[in-house]
Amino acid sequence: MTTTPAEGNRLRDLALLRRVRDRIDREYARPLNVEALARGVHMSAGHLSREFRRAYGESPYSYLMTRRIERAMALLRGGELSVTEVCFLVGCSSLGTFSTRFTELVGVPPSVYRKEAAATAGLPACVAKQVTRPVRNREAPASARP
Repeated sequence: MTTTPAEGNRLRDLALLRRVRDRIDREYARPLNVEALARGVHMSAGHLSREFRRAYGESPYSYLMTRRIERAMALLRGGELSVTEVCFLVGCSSLGTFSTRFTELVGVPPSVYRKEAAATAGLPACVAKQVTRPVRNREAPASARP
């Protein structure tokens, strides 16, 4: 079975996109931007963004922020760190942006989530993570609670 040049390019792009997604998963707490991610796989930022959205249904930036919010949720459930400390630990440089994105994905602000995290106390971490997983693409209803 042979592949056409277009299919070969698509397969190559998918492999590169997987590398980008893996890098985001690994280095979410570092300063990352689309340009740096694109340079790492020798693509233009525009091409990376288009292909990433086509493959995964969201932009690289949105995927990065979702990873950061997931990690922030875990840290907030621990209860030992302030919201500001969590914000910077997960790689966000702006508390306002962090809080806004957190609220969009989770449905409540980080401070409220932290207070209500006691509801998951005693649950195994794998279950708590699944129950409190953020909703992507601003789908969290305003009345959502973890």
